Amino acid sequence: TTEKRRQMLTAVLNGFGVRLSGNELIVEARPENFPQKKHNLLQAMLAVNDLFVMAAPVISSIFREDVERYLRLHDIRFTPSVKFTGKSGFDHSFDFVIPASRVRPERILKTINKANKQNITLLIFSWTDTKEVRPANSTAYGVLNDTEQAISPDLIAALKQYDIRPMFWSRRDQYIQELIA
Repeated sequence: TTEKRRQMLTAVLNGFGVRLSGNELIVEARPENFPQKKHNLLQAMLAVNDLFVMAAPVISSIFREDVERYLRLHDIRFTPSVKFTGKSGFDHSFDFVIPASRVRPERILKTINKANKQNITLLIFSWTDTKEVRPANSTAYGVLNDTEQAISPDLIAALKQYDIRPMFWSRRDQYIQELIA
């Protein structure tokens, strides 16, 4: 979430004695410590760059944690981090499996923090490959983080073409009843 990213940013900046004011990095220096403070500012800038360049897996993990917290908050039964071997013999990881109930089939969820062609294609292949080895009515969901960027209608159409239900994180409350049942 944005709050967690801000906390990570603040922690990095604090480590170098730098503070954030709006969109500016601020360091206060006196003539006698100017070289060291300038060095700290440059190091902080490099660390922030590294934080956000290397952050994709971390941010994906944070989104997955947000989804898990949401499922727990609503007492939705699930098993986290499940692997299924597909028809191809390849193993595929899914983030959550909600077991079948009397009224709903098994639901398999994959979180996608950044919905792009590569991530959607991977989900489509994973689901297509494992669908035949799961119970007949199993339903796949792509849990899409649409809070920071709009998701292309083409990507949504691709998911639907392969019977994968898009679940928009910004509208997560609309899905509670079908997940909880």
